[in-house]
Amino acid sequence: MPPVTLAVEETLAVATLDAPPLNLFDAATVEALRSAVADVAASPARALLIRANGRAVSGGVDVHLFATLDPVSGAALWRDWLGMIHELEDLPIPTVFAAHALCLTAAFEIALACDLLLAAESARFGLVETVVGLTPSMGGPQRLVERAGPARARELIYTGELFDAATLERWNVVNRVLPDEGFDDAARAFALRLSQGPTRAHAATKTIVRTAATSGARAADDITPLVSGALFGTDDLRNAVASFLQDGPGKATYTGH
Repeated sequence: MPPVTLAVEETLAVATLDAPPLNLFDAATVEALRSAVADVAASPARALLIRANGRAVSGGVDVHLFATLDPVSGAALWRDWLGMIHELEDLPIPTVFAAHALCLTAAFEIALACDLLLAAESARFGLVETVVGLTPSMGGPQRLVERAGPARARELIYTGELFDAATLERWNVVNRVLPDEGFDDAARAFALRLSQGPTRAHAATKTIVRTAATSGARAADDITPLVSGALFGTDDLRNAVASFLQDGPGKATYTGH
């Protein structure tokens, strides 16, 4: 069984971490996730949900890997793994991470690279690299800064503590906390709804938000006319406008074109 499986359900791609008992990350797991992201990019899927099987989302990186690294090979590893993060972020469709339980280090950093993070009430999160004298190096610190600010990012990483879903929702790290019972079905339904929306408009939103986050609001203003203007050439916008004028709001269906 590969450590990551991929299935396309209607318009939704679902990538599942499935390497029991703890879904630990090693080179093979990262490569499997990278392959899944590439397959999603080449598929007709209009949203991606990343989830996990088992009693934990992930116990983090397999620490055996670190025992063989030196400064040169360590830098090469993080450069490669950050490449996978960038490929995930660059998908032009909504990406959702669903954390049903304990979610540590690499898995948490992957969650932060997704557009939205859903968490079950009992889920816990941690960037605990401090226990091996390391800092999170798959983009977690900088993406925590985007969501929660630099002070909270330092707190999570310096302390190496576990944080519950409700706390991280207050800090704007988690988007929504859902009940434990029925969590997986609720997460799938949430992601499926996004996948049935105006896909090209969602891609435009991702571009504008990313530009604002990296370069500021004025830079986002500069690209908005071109990015948003292009939507007037899409079937989804034309059909949705016609539906609105004829039947009122909320009746349109979208094809992603």
